[in-house]
Amino acid sequence: MKLFTCPGCGHATFFEGVLCTRCGSQLGFAPDILQMLVVQADGTAEHDQTNWRRCGNYWEFNDCNWLVDASDTTPLCISCRLNRTIPDLSVAGNQMLWHRLEQEKRRFVYSALRLKLPVAPKTESPGGLAFDFMADPDPSFHERNRVLTGHENGLITINIAEADPVTREQMRAQMAEPYRTILGHFRHESGHYYWDRLVRDSSWLNEFRSLFGDERADYNESLRQNYEVGPPPDWPEHFVSSYASSHPWEDWAETWSHYLHMVDTLETAWGYGVTLNPRHADNATLFSSPEYDPYLMTDFDTLIEQWVPLTVALNSLNRSMGHDASYPFALATPVIDKLALVHRIVRQPQGSA
Repeated sequence: MKLFTCPGCGHATFFEGVLCTRCGSQLGFAPDILQMLVVQADGTAEHDQTNWRRCGNYWEFNDCNWLVDASDTTPLCISCRLNRTIPDLSVAGNQMLWHRLEQEKRRFVYSALRLKLPVAPKTESPGGLAFDFMADPDPSFHERNRVLTGHENGLITINIAEADPVTREQMRAQMAEPYRTILGHFRHESGHYYWDRLVRDSSWLNEFRSLFGDERADYNESLRQNYEVGPPPDWPEHFVSSYASSHPWEDWAETWSHYLHMVDTLETAWGYGVTLNPRHADNATLFSSPEYDPYLMTDFDTLIEQWVPLTVALNSLNRSMGHDASYPFALATPVIDKLALVHRIVRQPQGSA
């Protein structure tokens, strides 16, 4: 995520910001140009002879700070138009959970827009994307008929209990996962969607199979084996996570998610001008912020050279605060090769499905 500033006074502001804390300007994010704009009291904004208005969900639910091109007849922004189902907001607590989901979803959509990936709502395109945010009758993850987070044919379903940090941590511990976040769910499930859009029936398929395996293997049987028997003991030598070893589709989705982790976190470091020059024996510089935006970087080797030492520093800082590692993963050479293929597919799409 890049560093945003108030157009009115130049003061730094957050991606979710609706108000500049220095000059008091109302703010809104224009996704078409990926910039923060000053919004007038009537909810309108202007930039470079283009007029904008606030998303309808800002007025109805005080939930969205994105803007819509004034010429667009749709009241909702590109992120909110992706919603097919939202939680029942008459249920106590659901609005707060939905708000957290929407914040993380907008970060995912930001990354997709930065990478120029297709982000068409399913209601507007048969091959588009949609979200169902669903609640269990008893949001505890213990019901046999609980809502399962997953993807099917462009529809991503997320159990809103994932937005409850206590419930999510219980599930993380139960599944023995080192990492579980809302944003991670969006990035992982989007990987399944973009596999359909960018790899399936494309010229990338053979290269995908050479690195990830044959996705024609029985998916349900592979997952059953994973849950009943567990991952192979040598999975860290070949996969970014134990779950990635269950099936080539899950390997792709986990790798895709990590690629988005990488470019977005590197952009944050770039935006803040982060430089690492550790004081160890040889005093070598392990990381210096890239010369230009990681989202625009075509050289994967430079990306990975920046990424690995940055994660070491992030993990060390987290431990200094008494927290677990923020990035609890080790990237073996086969994993880096898979990440490189994701990078190439994103940057040089060939005959996308």
